[in-house]
Amino acid sequence: MDLRRWAHIVAVADRRSFVRAAEQVHLSQPALTRSIQAAEAELGLQLFDRGSHEVVPTPAGEFVVERARQLVFNSRCLERDVELYRSRSLGDTAFGVGPFPAATFVASLLAAMRREFPGVNLRVEVSNWQLLLQRLLEEDIEFFIAEVGDLPDEHDLQILSLRREPAGFYVRRGHPLAAGGGVVTLRDAWSHGVASVLLPMRPRGVLAGVLGSTPTALSLALECDDVEILKQVVLGCDTVLIAPQGSVEREMANGELQMLRIKGLPPLQSSEPGVVTLRGRTPSPMASLIIGRLPLREQDPPVPG
Repeated sequence: MDLRRWAHIVAVADRRSFVRAAEQVHLSQPALTRSIQAAEAELGLQLFDRGSHEVVPTPAGEFVVERARQLVFNSRCLERDVELYRSRSLGDTAFGVGPFPAATFVASLLAAMRREFPGVNLRVEVSNWQLLLQRLLEEDIEFFIAEVGDLPDEHDLQILSLRREPAGFYVRRGHPLAAGGGVVTLRDAWSHGVASVLLPMRPRGVLAGVLGSTPTALSLALECDDVEILKQVVLGCDTVLIAPQGSVEREMANGELQMLRIKGLPPLQSSEPGVVTLRGRTPSPMASLIIGRLPLREQDPPVPG
């Protein structure tokens, strides 16, 4: 069967509408309908139930769509890899970054890329891992850098582990908890309200255990994916910040923030930072170059470029 027809099947399954799918594949609706009818005739299977509200795959359709999706994906990868091989150019790239990497080492990395390759265009999306995973699966970004401990297992992902960064609790200068060297209990810190990004389950479990709670019951006073906003909030009130040390170095150096020492709590680190790519997709030369410059753990080999 023609590869374009497989792509038509996938589009209808994804869009649940012949009209919307036709727009996606740049065909008229009657032409797309004829293509699907021809595919069903060739396969001898009814692939879709045409309901009044939406078009849904039949059980046979679900079986076919899953395999058609892989065919279409592999075809796009092949076209892209051939183009990369032919051009041998770095090319543009797009990738995602979680809140903590964005607040620590990514800015200096991007500055270095801009100095060395001023003709290359980079697009960077900063968000939590759930949204970045969706963007990766949609192939809108080539990879993302974020905490990976909570990633689901059902996707065919390749993960390179990054070096863990130390983290801690921070308060503004003059905060009531800063007196006496800032040695407090975790319950003292929590009583003032704690601000951070979406915490992975592993550090959430450690904190919940000390507080006598459960990871799912543990609640933050303020949760935000923008570390700069979190810092500004903490500088303006008595809220306590959880963040990597690298994200507060400037504020610590000028005395705006002070680190708390939490009694009975083991040292905090970024949980499981990593680089996430789609298995089987060859990264562009620029993506390989960027990944190769990330602080990978020693046991992980660099991505070939």
